[in-house]
Amino acid sequence: MAGPVAEAIEGDDEMLSNAAMVNNAWAYAKHSIAALEAAEPDDEKSQLAQAGVHEEIAREISGFVDRLTTEVVLARWCSGCFAKTTHRKVAVRRRLPTYLCAKCGTPTRVCPAPGCAHMAVRGPGSVRLPKYCAEHRHELPSFARAADKISAPHRYRDILKYDSANLARHSRLAGFGLLGGAVLGPAAYAAAPALGGLVGVTFGGYSGAVATSWGLATLGGGAIGSGGIAFGMAGGTAVITAAGAALGTAFGASLINAYVSDDQSFGIQKFRAGNGTPVVIARGFLTQNAQDWDTAVDMVEARYPDSPVYLLHWGSKEKESIAKYVFANMGIQQGAAFAGVGGAMAHKAAAAALGPIGWAMAGAGLAKNPWHSATVRADKTGAALAGILARTETDEVILVGHSLGGRVMITAAESMGTDPAAPAVAAVHLVGAARGRGGDWGRLGRAVTGEVHNYHSTNDKVLKYLYKGAMLGSEAVGAKGFGSSFANIVDHDVSSDVLGHSDYFDDVTLV
Repeated sequence: MAGPVAEAIEGDDEMLSNAAMVNNAWAYAKHSIAALEAAEPDDEKSQLAQAGVHEEIAREISGFVDRLTTEVVLARWCSGCFAKTTHRKVAVRRRLPTYLCAKCGTPTRVCPAPGCAHMAVRGPGSVRLPKYCAEHRHELPSFARAADKISAPHRYRDILKYDSANLARHSRLAGFGLLGGAVLGPAAYAAAPALGGLVGVTFGGYSGAVATSWGLATLGGGAIGSGGIAFGMAGGTAVITAAGAALGTAFGASLINAYVSDDQSFGIQKFRAGNGTPVVIARGFLTQNAQDWDTAVDMVEARYPDSPVYLLHWGSKEKESIAKYVFANMGIQQGAAFAGVGGAMAHKAAAAALGPIGWAMAGAGLAKNPWHSATVRADKTGAALAGILARTETDEVILVGHSLGGRVMITAAESMGTDPAAPAVAAVHLVGAARGRGGDWGRLGRAVTGEVHNYHSTNDKVLKYLYKGAMLGSEAVGAKGFGSSFANIVDHDVSSDVLGHSDYFDDVTLV
């Protein structure tokens, strides 16, 4: 089941040429098998529900394929795959003509916006409400400019200028439903690889994990930006980094658009000019004052005196929640009481040690845990930054991140490493990074042409106690180091110099 779809199925050539139908049929099979193997009744129920959706969509598309005509519209932008393609008309008894995209197989229709010639995703089932194209839904700023380059990171808003009015503002959620916690919107046809958890399929011109991520990105457009299905999977990191190979395309533009629209505090500021390799700095929480940028920049300037420096602003709401949580609880001496307890017990013990906020966090569950919410935001931000950097006219970049800003930079580097057209990541410097030690660091090691320098301190109580308790026993690389065997991932123990989570910028000299 893990091989390419083309090697695993047989059938009518015209049916097999429709990627959307094949992907949905494949997803139906995957979910059906998963249901048979499910250990829990709820898991079986969820798998069967998802299998049912894919079966219905595959059947509908197969019916369209059976009724294809010779009539076509040429060179129209498709809201399913964001490519300018041919769309072949289907003979259906409906007032609204239906087409199939020649590239991705998505059922489409002409966008009803006055004067618009783009093709909208038709949507499964009967069509009762207007289905606007991706431009008129503001899921994509521009089809034509989607792959445009920018001169520098701080010019990112140039690629986010909308060519069309948002005509779907009042009908955006119409026709949407919930499937296992995922938003299922008009792009459900195209979302098959993501929902099916497929490996090895081809979709939108991409294959394997990239095809899966493509499906996730088209799932309801802004669904990812607001914390949709992608961020139910290990905080989203694996999914988003898999999308890297598409960063410079219209798909990447849709990701950037979704994330930036969702985080009003997002911004990239040019701090100073220079002739060297550009450096981007991301702070974490506990660094809310404007003065804090001075210490961060001083640390970077000492190592890279000739480089232009850019400051990444992000996640103010999530970082403020973390700061309140930390400030309210860092007076405790009980941190050691839960430091060695794993799983749910660590979470309960942490709650007991951390007082009312800790108990509220435990009662609300992981989804409302401020640390969890902030890590999700960090992953989104890293993906958005990677998409922006992939469009810059530069050969290489250097990434520097503190605390959750370190997590941002890890995700950005991993994403960029999967896109051969993106600038090379010359180096990454992580100071007190709030990212768990567990996982495969091969993606990060391969993404960086130079070295990943990780400065960690056992005296960082925020990471040593609060992070570990809130993240169910996970130890941060900023507290213990990566411990990786990859030669270019280098740990630097700065415990003798750094006595607290806010001390890194003042007390660390970058290698």
